[in-house]
Amino acid sequence: MADIAELTRLIEPEAQALGLDLVRVAMFGGKSDPTLQVMAERPDTRQLDIADCEALSRRVSEVLDAADPIEEAYRLEVSSPGIDRPLTRLADFADWAGFDARIRLAEEINGRKQLDGRLSDVDGETITVTLLKSGEAFVFPFSSIASAKLLLTDALIKATAPLSSAEADEVVYETSTESADRIIEKEA
Repeated sequence: MADIAELTRLIEPEAQALGLDLVRVAMFGGKSDPTLQVMAERPDTRQLDIADCEALSRRVSEVLDAADPIEEAYRLEVSSPGIDRPLTRLADFADWAGFDARIRLAEEINGRKQLDGRLSDVDGETITVTLLKSGEAFVFPFSSIASAKLLLTDALIKATAPLSSAEADEVVYETSTESADRIIEKEA
C-alpha cells in the first residue's frame, strides 16, 4: 500500500498553494478498490466548495502522476471534511472546543478505549474532554488517539451552517410563531 507520509508530503504544498489547509490524507478500500482520500478546508471558513475541490483534484493528480507514488490503480477523492469531520490535528481539538466528539484510543487509558465527550481544553500535547455520560474530565495525550470525529449535534449543525444559501434549492427557517412552525422560501 502507499506511504501516507510521502503522499502527504506531495499533496500538502498543492493544498497550501490554493490557500487550503490539508485535513487528512488516507487510503481506503484495500487492493481490490483503493481510494486515495484527500480532505482539505479553507482556514477562514472550514469549508470547501466544488471549485476548490476541482482545483485541488487537478493539482494533486498532476503531482501524483509525475511522482507515481502509488503502484496500483486507485481512485482519487477530494472533499471537505464534512460536518461530523475527523479530528486529525492537535489544533482541531482546540478549534472545536465546546463541541462533542467520539474518540477511539489506540490503547486503553484508565479503563477506557472509546469515549464520547465535549472537547474542553488543549494544553501542549494533552487534551481534556468532559465525558458526556458522567460529566467527569478525562485527560489524555494527543499521541494516544487512534481516531476522532465530531458528533452530529444541533449545536454543531448551527455552527457549521453554510456561509451562503445562494445556491440552495430551499432555505428552512425555524420559528416560534403560533401560526407556523416552518417558513420555506423557494426561489422562483
